[in-house]
Order: sequence, then C-alpha cells, then structure tokens
Amino acid sequence: MRAAFFKEHGGADKINYGDYPDPVPGADEALVRVRACALNQVDMLLLDGRFPPPEGLPHVNGCEVTGTVEGWGASVSGLTKGQRVVVFPGFSCGRCEYCLRGERTVCLRYGYLGAHKDGGYAELVKVPAANLLILHDAISFEAGAAIPLAMLTSWHALVAQADVRPGQTVLVHAAGSGIGSAAIQIARLAGARVITTVGSDDKVEFAKSLGAERVVNYREADFVDEVRKWTGKRGVDVVIEHIGGETFEKSVYALTRLGKLISIGSHDTHWGRLDLRHVYQKDLHVIGTNLGSILELQQVLDHVVAGALTPVVDRTFPLSNARAAVQYVLDRKNKGKVLLVP
Repeated sequence: MRAAFFKEHGGADKINYGDYPDPVPGADEALVRVRACALNQVDMLLLDGRFPPPEGLPHVNGCEVTGTVEGWGASVSGLTKGQRVVVFPGFSCGRCEYCLRGERTVCLRYGYLGAHKDGGYAELVKVPAANLLILHDAISFEAGAAIPLAMLTSWHALVAQADVRPGQTVLVHAAGSGIGSAAIQIARLAGARVITTVGSDDKVEFAKSLGAERVVNYREADFVDEVRKWTGKRGVDVVIEHIGGETFEKSVYALTRLGKLISIGSHDTHWGRLDLRHVYQKDLHVIGTNLGSILELQQVLDHVVAGALTPVVDRTFPLSNARAAVQYVLDRKNKGKVLLVP
C-alpha cells in the first residue's frame, strides 16, 4: 500500500510518501480501507520526538479514521465488506484492574491508533474489530474523521468529568483546534456560556459562529483579565485546557470558587505550574482526562446525525501531500480539523 510515514524525528519535511508494508489483520482484527484521516496534535508530538512511537520507526501517524471494511480475521463476525465505519482510537487490555472497573482509558496497557500502533496516514489500517462503529450515511467520511478523538475527548471532558450544566460559564482554549471547535459546541449544547481564545483575529468570527459569546486574541490581551471582565470578576466554572505551560498556570486564575480545570493535553509543553493557594483557597478541582468510551463516541455520533453537533473540517489534503498538511497544522493556520484523503 501507499502511506505517509517517517523514519526519523523532526518537522514536516521528515514525512515520506511511498510504499509501505500492507497490514495483516490478526484473528480479532479488521482491515479498513481508509477514506479519510484527521490530523491531530498527537501526530506532531510523535513526529518531533516528544512522544516517540513505542513500536519504533518507521511509523505511520493517524488517530482519527473513517473508511470501509476491507477484510477481517478468523475470530471476527458481523462485518461485511464495504461497510462504512468509524474507528474508536483507543486500545485497552480488558483484564487489568482499571479495565475491570470500567475505566479503560487508564488501562495499564492503554494506547492509541496512530501512536502506539501504525495509523491512518495510509490506504489501509488494521484495528481491533471491536473498535469499529457503523458510520451513518448522514455523516460523510470527511466529517466522520473529525469526531473520534477531538470531539469524543471534548465530550468526555465536559459531560462526564466537568458535568457542565445550563447557566455555567466555560473557558475553552484554542477555538481553532479540533478540541476547541468541538468543546465550544458541546458546552453550548449543555446550556453553558462560552468564552474562548484564538491566536489571530481571522479566527474571531469563526469562534463566534460555533457559539462562543466572547472571543479573546491571546496574543493581544490577557485571557484572565478578559474572563474577569466578562464574568464581573467572578471567574468561569470550567476551563478546558490542552496547551500546558503558562496557559495551564494562568487558567487556574480564571476559575471561580469550586471551579474545575480539565486538562486534556499538553500540546505546547508537558509541564505546567500551579499556584496552590488558588487551588485550596477556592476549593478547585484539577482533573486530568483521556479520550472517553466507545459508548460515548456513539452518543456523539448520534448528536451529529441529529444535527446538534457539527464536526468542523478546515480542509483536506491528498495523502500524497501529507507534508503540506502537517506544516499547515504546525503553522496553526487551521480552523477545525485538517484531513488526509488517500
């Protein structure tokens, strides 16, 4: 098959496009012909070496995949060739104490498609057959590829972890990202008011179109000051944080008493400081979260079919031009998800 892969760490120029060994499904696995694959910040961490692929190099990135069933292993039943599917990107062992408690996202052997195993920057990908969900005809392959990681993670963070309720206020960082564009919509669906950050003025109207009430260009204004103005010095109830570093540290200052800081990524740096006085004096909740369940993914898909949520796709690139797609994301030009299409 043809794939976009890298044999050494670095920038977009390290992506190669060419022949790559065909994946061979095991007994409980399925082979999917990729129709669309979304780029994710996890891909950038893998590429530049901040999160080296556990199975080593060469490696094929790509966590968020839609496609059609091409084949399956001897132990798999219930699939038909050509069936439209979306891939749940998380892998768990099903046997450790956390899996047995129903907390598969903290499995001792947890991993992601495209991170711990070769992913969807390719014509074909193999996945556990249990990770496949039917992709409704109302959802295009391109829209579907914008859902499995970004929208699911945002859903789990806001609904399951933050328990966002009508009338609450939510700060969502980076409206132009897949996480940000999804989180704004989900918070609004839950009845909350949203303030969000962007890195350039050309993303302001985009963020408002998703439902954000207030948009802050963080390069020109301090988002903590803007939160205080917007809330009458009260602070927000929830912050969705996926940047790390100074953004993580300052997000605590933006919270009201009993507020919740939900950490779902560290795209800038893996480190972040906390002023503990704010944590204990305001009785704050600092919560880490990771993806969500396959049942939650089905809930998100149902909301998309119903028109209550809309996957945001900025643009698509041919798989053969994966370098340009990766550079586009690295330059932070995107408003929503960027896709590769074989």
